[in-house]
Amino acid sequence: MVGEDKLPRCSWGTSTPELQRYHDQEWGRPVGDDDRVFEKLCLEGFQSGLSWLTILRKRAGFRRAFGSFDPTVIAGFSDADVDRLLADTGIVRNRAKIRATITNAQATIGLRERGISLAALLWEHEPDTARPPTSMSVLPGSTPESQALSAELRNHGFRFVGPTTVYAAMQSLGVVNDHLVGCHFRDIVQSIRTEFTVPR
Repeated sequence: MVGEDKLPRCSWGTSTPELQRYHDQEWGRPVGDDDRVFEKLCLEGFQSGLSWLTILRKRAGFRRAFGSFDPTVIAGFSDADVDRLLADTGIVRNRAKIRATITNAQATIGLRERGISLAALLWEHEPDTARPPTSMSVLPGSTPESQALSAELRNHGFRFVGPTTVYAAMQSLGVVNDHLVGCHFRDIVQSIRTEFTVPR
C-alpha cells in the first residue's frame, strides 16, 4: 500500500502513525543484543490475544515497569513487584504474563550461566532460504523453525513462547525478512541483514 509519502509499504504499516514508524524503523531489522531479544519475546508474550498496537503504545510503560527489560533486574522480582505491576495502568495487567516475564528472565540468566546467548539461540533457527512473500495472505503463522525454537525455549524454562509468538519475534528481530515484495523497506532490511554479524 502506498502511503502519504508515496512510498509503498506492507499494508499493516500504513494503518497508524505508530505502526508506520515501527514498520519503517524497526520491524525486520536484525537484532543481536540479548536484552533486546529478551524484551521482544516478553512483549510478544504480552501481545497474545491483543493487538500489537496496544503493546506498542504501552511499550514505554513496560520498559519503565520492568527495569528496561534487564533480565538481571527482573529475575529478582518478588511477589510485591507482581502486585506493583498488577496495579500499573501503563502496562497490560495480566498476572500469568507478568509471572512468565519473571520466569523468562530467570531462564535467560540460566542460559548465560551455561555460556549460552539468548540472541545466539534465536539466530540458530534462521531458515536457510525463504521465498519473498508477495501478500499478507501467504505469511505463515508459524514455521518449522519457530516450532523448533519454541520447543527449545520451553526446554530451557521459558513460558508464553508458543510457535506463533516466537515467529512474530523472529519477524520483528530480523531472523526472517517478511516485508512484502514491492515494499520500499524490504530491500533496505535485506541490505542491513547482509551486513549483520550473526551472534554465536
